[in-house]
Amino acid sequence: MPAQAPWLSLAIWIPVIAGLIVLASGSDRNAREARVIALIGAIAGLLVTIPLFADFDTSTSAMQFVINRPWIERFNINYHLGVDGISMLFILLNSFVTVLVVIAGWDVIKTRVAQYMAAFLIMSGLMNGVFAALDAMLFYVFFEATLIPMYIVIGVWGGPNRVYAAVKFFLYTLLGSLLMLVAFLYLYNKSGGSFSILDYHNLPLTMTAQTLLFIAFLLAFAVKVPMWPVHTWLPDAHVEAPTGGSAVLAAIMLKLGAYGFIRFSLPILPDASHALSGFMITLSLIAVVYIGLVALAQSDMKKLIAYSSISHMGFVTLGFFIFNAYGMEGALVQMISHGFVSAAMFLCVGVMYDRMHSRQISDYGGVVNTMPKFAAFLMLFAMANCGLPATSGFVGEFMVIMGAMKFNFWIAFLAATTLIFGAAYTLWMYKRVIFGGIANSHVAELKDINAREFLILALLAIAVLGMGLYPLPFTEIMHASVNELLKHVAVSKL
Repeated sequence: MPAQAPWLSLAIWIPVIAGLIVLASGSDRNAREARVIALIGAIAGLLVTIPLFADFDTSTSAMQFVINRPWIERFNINYHLGVDGISMLFILLNSFVTVLVVIAGWDVIKTRVAQYMAAFLIMSGLMNGVFAALDAMLFYVFFEATLIPMYIVIGVWGGPNRVYAAVKFFLYTLLGSLLMLVAFLYLYNKSGGSFSILDYHNLPLTMTAQTLLFIAFLLAFAVKVPMWPVHTWLPDAHVEAPTGGSAVLAAIMLKLGAYGFIRFSLPILPDASHALSGFMITLSLIAVVYIGLVALAQSDMKKLIAYSSISHMGFVTLGFFIFNAYGMEGALVQMISHGFVSAAMFLCVGVMYDRMHSRQISDYGGVVNTMPKFAAFLMLFAMANCGLPATSGFVGEFMVIMGAMKFNFWIAFLAATTLIFGAAYTLWMYKRVIFGGIANSHVAELKDINAREFLILALLAIAVLGMGLYPLPFTEIMHASVNELLKHVAVSKL
């Protein structure tokens, strides 16, 4: 396929246009049409990403499927897109999860169906834009625009405290991003008037400038990951968000921050990245260990999985800042795996919530007696969340621990505690919800998963097991790009 084939543009704009068509379908009288158009749009969005994967050249670290057109010529801002081995997998993951979320909301969402489906489709297109953008201002526009649909999803279809959670989510993430904009403007002046991200890779920046820029990017991306101590918006957002919102927030939106580190902080500011790596590793280990302990204390299933997400994303930032191939590839694999597993866990909680309207662990017990198929799926996803070998959760964590071992034994030791804490809080939740005798009359009346729910969980189960048993296709794609980035970061720019 020629490099000019507009697959990237299609991956961005097909979901957005489909979302606008769904929005135009209007009132709840046309809810069925809205669902069908949304599903067609989501599947079409996934299908146009398949040529990206099929025609991707794994032997090069160069950007592929590049599109570069003038956008705002006066300021030299271009519609500049491209993917490498690092960003490609996230576009596939995002498009895949969008299809599942549309199916998950099929019968569950009863009011404002068109607006709900449209919000997810538009958000999917915008997030693909974040992963594909090679122009700093284009990246910024997409990065900020993703907040709007998620803000609406939490604020309109969320729980009783949805407005508080939506505003907190919006303010936290917006304030961090404003410093990123200042950093882009500084780099624009320093590069002689270019917003091309690739032009920033070899700028002669002083250590002071690198450090200040690193802090600006850190505040933007750390909130999005979220890293400790700027993580407090996430549990609130997850608890109040509808099931689809939680799945997309955990599976894709948290990855935007981690992706920012690998696209901006490391290649543009290598000296500051090395100088501040100890600080970043410390914050990551606090997330892994402390937040893992916080997860143990939760009585709400969604809050427990939200804190689990923060702990697992601490693994990702740890892998980036130990500067070796095992750590970085492990962190990227962990991001993809976490996308599958966290989406699956939130969708499983959604299945129970739709029937019982409760997320409290204490309201359940003995669910296996009435929902055996569901219990089997949740067991697989719980094991993947613990990092059990042969599931996707193991591959990334094992690679990061291997990389950390090469870097420092005690860092690897602390990182490995997540396998203990992860097993503790996940299996404790599973035991109390699923096993034992039927706890109450509500559990006795539960019906097992229907065909729609079975389809969603089966697709995620295939992804989790497939990646766990045969991770080579994932690591092979990112190998050349990661090696090139590590070579680049190893060379001082001062």
